[in-house]
Amino acid sequence: MTNDLRGFYLEIEPFETGFLDVGDGHRIYWERVGTRGAKPAVFLHGGPGGGTSPTQRRLFDPKLYDVLLFDQRGCGKSTPHAGLEANTTWHLVADMERLREMMGIEKWLVFGGSWGSTLALAYAETHPNHVSELVLRGIYTLTKAELDWYYQFGVSEMFPDKWERFQAPIPPEERHEMMAAYRRYLTGTDRKKQLECAIAWSTWEGGTITLLPNPDYEAHFGEDDYAIAFARIENHFFVHGGWMDEGQLLRDAHKLKDIPGVIVHGRYDMPCPAKYAWALHKAWPKADFHLIEGAGHAYLEPGILDQLIRATDRFAGKE
Repeated sequence: MTNDLRGFYLEIEPFETGFLDVGDGHRIYWERVGTRGAKPAVFLHGGPGGGTSPTQRRLFDPKLYDVLLFDQRGCGKSTPHAGLEANTTWHLVADMERLREMMGIEKWLVFGGSWGSTLALAYAETHPNHVSELVLRGIYTLTKAELDWYYQFGVSEMFPDKWERFQAPIPPEERHEMMAAYRRYLTGTDRKKQLECAIAWSTWEGGTITLLPNPDYEAHFGEDDYAIAFARIENHFFVHGGWMDEGQLLRDAHKLKDIPGVIVHGRYDMPCPAKYAWALHKAWPKADFHLIEGAGHAYLEPGILDQLIRATDRFAGKE
């Protein structure tokens, strides 16, 4: 086998797109890329609230896969934009089942990174019989310790300059509970303050997910429309702990025992400490585990991307 790093497949346009009315006033944008009737897969974006991008279509060999990508409730092209009503982990799990049934398939490969790994685990532990394989990157089990590490104390020690900008919109007397303080402003009626907080919340993430600075990432996370949906939805999910029991995803990892999988995690992932990926690896030994040296959180990092492409290739029978 060659030691060359794998990269993205060529740019590709969807062969089908649409909106699915999932109730509660929500319409979900979806698209399919690759070859109709080939190996079915679903891509779960991060955030929550991040939406899909054309680059994410390129993680799969288009000749061998029929991939469904969708914008989760309230973000991307889905409507209502930045909507929080009827928007929980379990609504999204139900949406995935609707989309699977729409495709007319029994099982699909589930691919998710960051928050997408959280949703993938929640889905797979709920519907293990509908998952052929799991490809997970940047494991996030959404425990209080993980949230505190990123939004209260931990990553703040690594990025004091960026942390100062993250704290700036919040009055000093409210900074002991940053997520709760942000929620007040992100759901408040002062639109100017809401946007200020949304951009600060979003760019904190955009500036800390790569091992080395990536100005393009930070600029994208700072765009007004993107930031509003990203910050409001992410904060909404995190304040509520994903509507899961503390430690639920690791507790229920035994439900994955018959599912082949791959776990890919950057050694220096700041938002998602590697110890939780390691814990998942121990709880789900059937999955291959790759801890990537010299990598942060983002799927664009070369070592992470290489293992993700190798995983989708292998599960399509290429290796």
